[in-house]
Amino acid sequence: MDSQDPNPLIRALAVRTMGCIRVDKITEYLCDPLQKCLKDDDPYVRKTAAICVAKLFDINAELVEDRGFLEALKDLISDNNPMVVANAVAALAEIQENSTSPIFEINSTILTKLLTALNECTEWGQVFILDALSRYKASDPREAENIVERVTPRLQHANCAVVLSAVKMILQQMELITSTDVIRNLCKKMAPPLVTLLSAEPEIQYVALRNINLIVQKRPTILAHEIKVFFCKYNDPIYVKMEKLEIMIKLASDRNIDQVLLEFKEYATEVDVDFVRKAVRAIGRCAIKLERAAERCISVLLELIKIKVNYVVQEAIIVIKDIFRRYPNTYESIIATLCESLDTLDEPEAKASMIWIIGEYAERIDNADELLESFLENFPEEPAQVQLQLLTATVKLFLKKPTEGPQQMIQVVLNNATVETDNPDLRDRAYIYWRLLSTDPEAAKDVVLAEKPVITDDSNQLDPSLLDELLANISTLSSVYHKPPEAFVTRLKTTVQKTEDEDYVEGSETGYPEASGNPVDGAASPSATTGYVTKLAAAPAPVPDLLGDLMGSDNAAIVPVDEPTTPSGRPLPVVLPASKGQGLQISAQLTRQDGQVFYSMLLENNSQSLLDGFMIQFNKNSFGLAAVGSLQVPPLQPGASARTMMPMVLSQNMSTGSTSSVLQVAVKNNQQPVWYFEDKIVLNALFSEDGRMERGTFLETWKSLPDSNEVQKEFPGITITSVESTLDLLAASNMFFIAKRKNGNQDVLYLSAKVPRGIPFLIELTAIVGQPGLKCAVKTPTPEIAPLFFEAVEILFKA
Repeated sequence: MDSQDPNPLIRALAVRTMGCIRVDKITEYLCDPLQKCLKDDDPYVRKTAAICVAKLFDINAELVEDRGFLEALKDLISDNNPMVVANAVAALAEIQENSTSPIFEINSTILTKLLTALNECTEWGQVFILDALSRYKASDPREAENIVERVTPRLQHANCAVVLSAVKMILQQMELITSTDVIRNLCKKMAPPLVTLLSAEPEIQYVALRNINLIVQKRPTILAHEIKVFFCKYNDPIYVKMEKLEIMIKLASDRNIDQVLLEFKEYATEVDVDFVRKAVRAIGRCAIKLERAAERCISVLLELIKIKVNYVVQEAIIVIKDIFRRYPNTYESIIATLCESLDTLDEPEAKASMIWIIGEYAERIDNADELLESFLENFPEEPAQVQLQLLTATVKLFLKKPTEGPQQMIQVVLNNATVETDNPDLRDRAYIYWRLLSTDPEAAKDVVLAEKPVITDDSNQLDPSLLDELLANISTLSSVYHKPPEAFVTRLKTTVQKTEDEDYVEGSETGYPEASGNPVDGAASPSATTGYVTKLAAAPAPVPDLLGDLMGSDNAAIVPVDEPTTPSGRPLPVVLPASKGQGLQISAQLTRQDGQVFYSMLLENNSQSLLDGFMIQFNKNSFGLAAVGSLQVPPLQPGASARTMMPMVLSQNMSTGSTSSVLQVAVKNNQQPVWYFEDKIVLNALFSEDGRMERGTFLETWKSLPDSNEVQKEFPGITITSVESTLDLLAASNMFFIAKRKNGNQDVLYLSAKVPRGIPFLIELTAIVGQPGLKCAVKTPTPEIAPLFFEAVEILFKA
């Protein structure tokens, strides 16, 4: 009977607690107290009851409709207390999101009441009301102007969420306003509050910049005169700098391009390589966007090439290629300067760009054949991107200069691209060129030397319909990710736990669309109000993670994932002993389960204090191993331990240089400094389930690989007790049996395996059963990985 207590706080807590008991049979007992609380004299009780209606709707929607709770909620919109109005709006909006029929439709009467309550609400109440109002379509331009006039004062609010919600509301209504003077004035009024957001903390700046990025695509005039506020400061985090660059490109115009180019040129001399690359590309994008400024942009790029910094030169060549495509036959005089940097090119995209330039303008470059020949020397080892460009450029050269030199070159290239390659794209293109050249050279000219379409500026890359949808979701995750809500969020209905005497069947998981407005704060949040679990289904935008760049890595940001399964089996090797970790001991190893790579970990707290807030970061490594999610470890009391398995992905965090089995890891918690340790990448954890070869394929592959690709090693300490148990052991690590033969008293086993990126391993094991000594030979297209394979074999047999 707490719902009838004289104290309003007790009454409110009673109805709130009943709403949190998600059992269908209790809902009948909740209805009478809830109806009384919706009409309670105290506004605190009424606003709590409003949220409880949304919770009840999630449990039993029919009951809510039958008992008239929806009408009671709509009546609360006329309440004289603004917080009651705000909670009623939040509850109705939440119910509408989960209902197919129209429940909460704003008319002119409701509109007036909401606009009146807006001035007296708390800041979060204002956010709920503004989000609801942003869905209202004014009947005519005059009404839209009146609404905007009432909402405009919210732009001066100190809370960033209120400002962004007000901007969203105004942008929606501006679509209906026809007066250019009114629109111009509104654009002027929206600029200062948006600029003010950039003086907040870096995290808020980033969210503001992602939203501003959308706004300037729709209404560039709002911030056209404020480009200076987007100039990067020396102490801005990299994610803020990158976003500012994007917005500067969008705001660049003939009027401010000189300022912008000076900034970009300055950025190109910074120490952060990724930022420098982006700045150089930004200069090229400005050239493509602004025809009258293209010459000035090219001058800046040539100045940057002269400083002879390798990655700057390569980025400059990449963007100059795009400028040539945008303005054909205009700036070819700079080709000689570009050719001076040929020897420094080592990145595939830069090489491909330079080769394209040489092929496209072969008739204007006297020694074009010599330049292309310098690239052809390493044709088989080049990446596919470079090979494809070399093939096309050589064909262009031959068609433009059909002399003896190019004729020999085309024969070599076509032979390499058809006979010596495994790349189907390259082979098919080479065969098409070969057939064209051998049957009708004139037709080949028409195809290969055809006039190319002029490329356009891509700085406003979002589709108009997607942009409109994202603008309707300003101040939500959608506007930060630049993706519609359904692309990254699903809502799963939580199942109610059954009791022994209940005979109903649990419902299956049902997907629901993500609400476009802000989640309701406190008691009205989606998870607390409706019992839906919000799960991120895709990787987030590049927001900074807390371990930042501790190891110079660029791992994907942390993503919430399901609780991992707990491993079992042999003890894990210790990678961080307690003596070095101030009492924290970590044992870990890469493992494979059900086709997925995991990082299996055991964390033991041998210190005298609680440890919590565990996070992990992996440095760049030879196989690009990176964590899929956050480290799922509960708070560890002194003397406690926890095991976990972290899902891993491959080829996302690649390091350059020679192949190494070292995996550098950083682990952090709230009480201790960051701990760095090294682990070994165990290759058999990376062997995939599709590594089995047919016997004929195995023989063909073995013969096709040169003898130099075969690496051997002997293991005098390993004894094979039986062939069958050995094959079972290897099969458990995805090394598949192909064939067996006898060589005197020795057994010779042939097996196949496959590592990421489809690289095959052809294995030959030779041993005498029961006697020490195992000889292992492996043939693979990447023999530099062979030492890692031998390490895996040794670990496997000695385990």
